[in-house]
Amino acid sequence: MAKEPVRLYCKGLVLGYRRSQRRQHPQQARVQIEGVKTRQDTVFYAGKRVAYVYKAKTEKHTRKGTLTRHRCIWGKIIGAHGNTGVVRVKFARNIPPSAFGKRVRVMLYPSNI
Repeated sequence: MAKEPVRLYCKGLVLGYRRSQRRQHPQQARVQIEGVKTRQDTVFYAGKRVAYVYKAKTEKHTRKGTLTRHRCIWGKIIGAHGNTGVVRVKFARNIPPSAFGKRVRVMLYPSNI
């Protein structure tokens, strides 16, 4: 019998920076998590880690010594944004505007339970 794979993350979509009419806050990004539709649903995801994985032009050495073109910017969900299930994410480095409309991975750890 084949076991089902364990799901470690769910998909999310970067909507843009947190902003008001005249000002934007690039240190916080808005992310829509797949399947989350209300503000009450976002409570489960508070404190979870978010990974924006992208491909760069140049290769760099990883900690294991291999060459790779893949990079990752990590962030943390810090709260809800509005009432429609959008969350605010604070990334370690500000996410670039080229990431708007792209996918992120919302990790299902650390656990809040």
